[in-house]
Amino acid sequence: MSTTESSTPLAASVLVIDDEKKLAGLFAEILEGEGLTVHMAHKGGDGLAKLDEYIDEIGMVFTDMKLPDMTGNDVLREVKRRRQDLPVVVVTGFATKDGAVEAMRLGAYDYLSKPFKIEEVTLVARRALERSRLIDENRYLQNELLNRYKFETVIGDNEKMQAAYVTAAKVAKSNATVLITGESGTGKEVLARAIHFQSTRAEKPFVKVNCAALPEHLLEDELFGHEKGAFTDASSQRIGRFEWAHGGTLFLDEIGEVAPGVQVKLLRVLQEREFERIGSSKTIKVDVRIVAATNRDLQRAISDGTFREDLFYRLNVVPIELPPLRERPSDMPFLVNHFLKKYGDETGRPDMKVTPEAMEALKHHNWKGNIRELENSIERAMILAERDEIEPRHLLIGASLNSGNSYMPNAAVSNALPTIAELITKALERTGGDEKAAATMIGCDVKNLRAWKE
Repeated sequence: MSTTESSTPLAASVLVIDDEKKLAGLFAEILEGEGLTVHMAHKGGDGLAKLDEYIDEIGMVFTDMKLPDMTGNDVLREVKRRRQDLPVVVVTGFATKDGAVEAMRLGAYDYLSKPFKIEEVTLVARRALERSRLIDENRYLQNELLNRYKFETVIGDNEKMQAAYVTAAKVAKSNATVLITGESGTGKEVLARAIHFQSTRAEKPFVKVNCAALPEHLLEDELFGHEKGAFTDASSQRIGRFEWAHGGTLFLDEIGEVAPGVQVKLLRVLQEREFERIGSSKTIKVDVRIVAATNRDLQRAISDGTFREDLFYRLNVVPIELPPLRERPSDMPFLVNHFLKKYGDETGRPDMKVTPEAMEALKHHNWKGNIRELENSIERAMILAERDEIEPRHLLIGASLNSGNSYMPNAAVSNALPTIAELITKALERTGGDEKAAATMIGCDVKNLRAWKE
């Protein structure tokens, strides 16, 4: 066995098709020594029947190139017809070596030439099975994402929210550019991901760029990339986000913050589907679906001269507006129960409930941070609650930990709450010591959290 490969036994089944019984037995001995289950057949047709019987278990196939009833390449074609991504390794002798070239063209994972070494068998098996495992894992994650971002999983019955999701569901199957507007925390990125994962581009990349997080020159580099030597620090070529997103979706978050110089280049990409990296004259064609989002009034920005009108119309092909949480009081029970379930599983408190008084407090709060603020509030309350019931005092609605020297809870919060030190300790325990995450959870900034710790 190669010293570069793990010696941990693999958990998978292998199908071996070879008419030489001694050779098939040798394969079985080698592979079973690696902790594998081996299914054997001595004819191509019998091997394919075994594959049909154990289709969900078999992680790879070894097939001899010369079989009594069919060639190894015939087997390869039939395996690929049943499971396109199943790795197939063909075994060749000197007389059939030319067939190995054809096998690779047909999609074989690899080939072994007789006579072979034991180490060659174990090495190719490990690599092929690892590839098979990664493909299965990717398929599982892809299905999880598809289920997570189904439009049927919309939380709540607010008319504006339902209308937004109906529009998103209709546009998802097209390639139309979408502009999502709404206040911070209303779920614009979640909706953008839903549009992507319910589109024909779902198996291609979803690439996000926060346009407000970078100054103009860095944003241009982030979007379009650069060539080596394009500027002082350009020590190597860099691929931009447009190229990363080729075939998929590029989500331009906070599009209203883009500087005028970058707006011009974005307009060209939207019109021509092409661009050049910084420092290059070579034009690159891209197939990218654009979904943009902003919490700004772009019509006002056009009037102010800070946003190009022609770019706005290129982006605003299908506009979708998400309402703020304060306009969705009837959705509060649905959203709260969603977050209770989410964090109940994580915290080991699946039976957590919210009292009627706490629910009323939630409905009447202004929620400047919208759904993001609500989620943090529910997670924080689950930490504070002594029993499996969240009361108004646990919500800390209106409380402030950013004042530096004082902590002023509102009238709904009683003296029974933990001290600030206890609250911070619980939040740090919950986040595994991550100060930034703990600060977000309890509603303060990192600087004040550290000050309170000291």
